[in-house]
Amino acid sequence: MHVLLLVAALAAQQIDSTTPPRPPRTIAIDERLAADFRVAVGDRLILSDTWGGTGDTVIVSALVQRRADPSEIARAEYRVRMHLDELQALTRYGDRVDRFAIATRPGAATDSAIRAINSAAFGFQAYRSRDIAVETSRTFLVVSRFHRAIGVITIVASAVFLLCIMLLKVDERRRDVAALRLLGISARSIVRSVMIESALVAVLGSGVGVALGWISAWVVNWHYRDVYRTPLAFAVVTPSVVALAVSLSIVLGLAAGFVAAQRLVRVPALDLITGRRAA
Repeated sequence: MHVLLLVAALAAQQIDSTTPPRPPRTIAIDERLAADFRVAVGDRLILSDTWGGTGDTVIVSALVQRRADPSEIARAEYRVRMHLDELQALTRYGDRVDRFAIATRPGAATDSAIRAINSAAFGFQAYRSRDIAVETSRTFLVVSRFHRAIGVITIVASAVFLLCIMLLKVDERRRDVAALRLLGISARSIVRSVMIESALVAVLGSGVGVALGWISAWVVNWHYRDVYRTPLAFAVVTPSVVALAVSLSIVLGLAAGFVAAQRLVRVPALDLITGRRAA
C-alpha cells in the first residue's frame, strides 16, 4: 500500500513538473506614469501594496490616455487598470467596492434602477452621471462666470474706447463736414456716411480681435495641456463666439458713429468752420 502511494506521489510530481507555469497577467497604466518612470508596453512590473515588497508579476499591455475631464485636472495621482481579482488581492478589500457604475437605457430604466439601488440596503446611494458631473464641475462654473464678467467689462470698455475714437476722428473733420453741408449735402447723408465708416472700422477691429483670440487660445491650450498633460481644451474660439463678437462690434460701431455724427450735424456749418460750438 505504501509503495502504491509513493508511486502515485512521484507520478503527481512528474505531472506537476511538466505543467507549464501560468503566464503573467496584464495591466494598463496611465501614460503619464509611463512617461515619468520610463515604462513601455511589454515591460514586467511587480504589483505590491508596499514599496519594494513582494507581489505578483504583471506585463504592461496598454497605455491609457487621460480623458478630457475638467474634474480630473487638479488630480495628480497615477492610474492603473488591472483585473478585479488582482485589485482585491492588492487592496485586501475582499468582496467590497466603494463605488460602481451601471449603464442603463435612456428613459424610465434609469429612474427604476436608482430606486432599486437606493432601496436595496442601508448606505447605498445612486446618482445620475450628470449630477456627479455638475457637482464636480462647480469650480469651473465659477471660473466660467468670472470669465463672462470679464467679457462684459471688456465689451463695455471697448464700446467707450470706440466712441472716443469716433468722436475725435469726426471732430478733426469738422471743416470737411461744414463744407459738405454748405454744398447742400443733407445731414442724414453725413450721418449715414459716418456710421458706415465706423461700422467698417468695427468690423476690421473685430477681425483683428478674432485673430488675436485664436492665437491666444492656441498658446493657452499648448501651455496648459503640457503642464497638466491632458487633451482638455482650456480656451476655445467657437463660431458662436465669433458671430457674437462681430455682431456686437457692428452694433457698437454704428452706435458710436451715430452719436459722433449727431454731435456735428447739430452745430451750424459756419460755427464748425470758425471753431465755435453751439450752446
